[in-house]
Amino acid sequence: MLDVEVIGLDVLGSEGPTAVEVEELCALALSSAGIEQGHVAVEFVDEERIRLLNDEYRRLDEPTDVLSFGVDEDGASAGARELGDIVICPTRTEDLREAVVHGALHLSGMDHETDEGEMLALQAELMRWLN
Repeated sequence: MLDVEVIGLDVLGSEGPTAVEVEELCALALSSAGIEQGHVAVEFVDEERIRLLNDEYRRLDEPTDVLSFGVDEDGASAGARELGDIVICPTRTEDLREAVVHGALHLSGMDHETDEGEMLALQAELMRWLN
């Protein structure tokens, strides 16, 4: 059993893994990054929606596979830590489970675009555990 409690998980959209599986994937990724509890929302969207979000927040006018939007980051909160939102486009993603793990690792503060390979190495290790 994992020591992380994903509190108030919201899963929106019907094209992804079950809510139970999404919670387990988030818990695995977050606990591996040292986060013990928090609230996460995961939404599965079409290519147009993720393109619009990618353009608005990253100035890239193209669809992508997964975006993460952190909320509380390191700050204190009144209740369960609001970790943030993960948005996934199933048609742009080979492995939806890996996209959930990837998004959750971003919510933990990791960033493969600025680190020296640690996030993607951890992601690969977690996916080996799951397979």
